[in-house]
Amino acid sequence: MSDNFFAMSKRELKKYLQQLPQEHLQDQIMELYQKFPAVKTYYDFVFKPNEDKLLDEAKAKIYNEYFPLKRRKPKARRSVAQKFIKHYMTLGMEPHLLTDLMLFNLETMLQFSEQKPQTSEVFYRSVLNSFEQLVSFVIEKGLVKTCIDRVEVLTFRIRAQQWPNLFAFEMILEQF
Repeated sequence: MSDNFFAMSKRELKKYLQQLPQEHLQDQIMELYQKFPAVKTYYDFVFKPNEDKLLDEAKAKIYNEYFPLKRRKPKARRSVAQKFIKHYMTLGMEPHLLTDLMLFNLETMLQFSEQKPQTSEVFYRSVLNSFEQLVSFVIEKGLVKTCIDRVEVLTFRIRAQQWPNLFAFEMILEQF
């Protein structure tokens, strides 16, 4: 039996919520806030976003992934940055801040590959996926003018390192 079998439609939910007295509605929201961490995170972000602090924490964790302070060997996992990006998209972070985080992630990956030349096709593909996500997001949000310089520098650095998938990056860049 599927989970959607007992699911309430948006229309039914809206009708139910309209029938509730204000006091009961507040009680239900407080209960959701206390029971479900995702609801708490959402409301904490909506009412006190402190986006700059969240961005700084994310950048520190991403940087530590490639240039660790406490361990000798970097893990260099793209998934760490992707979790932050996806989470902040869900919360509705300001697009220009999210763009900055995406660019920072790519810049960090490129700095890593400059210092420790990569041979892994997976690494190159990973950076390409992040680059494609960035370009799509920037175009969708109308932020091309604000970040074109940083994107061009990324492409220049990729050319300088003579990446095997350079052509794919240039094809994506043409969308700009």
